[in-house]
Amino acid sequence: MIHRFSYRCDRRTLYWTLVYVVAYIGLGIGLYFLYEGEYLSAWFISCVGALLVLMALSIPRHIILDEEKLEVRCLLDLTELSREEIVSARKVGKQEMRYVIPLFGGCGFFGYYGHFLDLKHFERIRIYASEWRNLVEITDIYEERLWVSCSEPEKLIELLETKQE
Repeated sequence: MIHRFSYRCDRRTLYWTLVYVVAYIGLGIGLYFLYEGEYLSAWFISCVGALLVLMALSIPRHIILDEEKLEVRCLLDLTELSREEIVSARKVGKQEMRYVIPLFGGCGFFGYYGHFLDLKHFERIRIYASEWRNLVEITDIYEERLWVSCSEPEKLIELLETKQE
């Protein structure tokens, strides 16, 4: 049986997305008028445009869980974990997120995705979340941690645990 868990952006994520867009547009307009349309403003607009497109392609869309694997589907990226490789699944508390900082990825632009550093345990975590609530940590046999957010975290944990027994 295939289960689909959707992502939804909370107010904080939408707020940060708006802040990013307004800041980039403001900087682009400021550079355009400051340097009168020379190469620096064109270079900045090109780089920011490419960065926004790359970030948009990594926005998580939904999680698919079937009998063999768990898939985190983004607009362009696909992360797969075999059900046999999943060791544990648990809900992540708010206090644990205090120690997490981004290493490489998007932070606040329609979600939080990429590689983050857990300062408490000094470990790398992959995160595919659209909100800082309802986070589920999935640990595999290689002791790599994956944090995902979904609309029904308890159901996801239950389905992952029942398959493992």
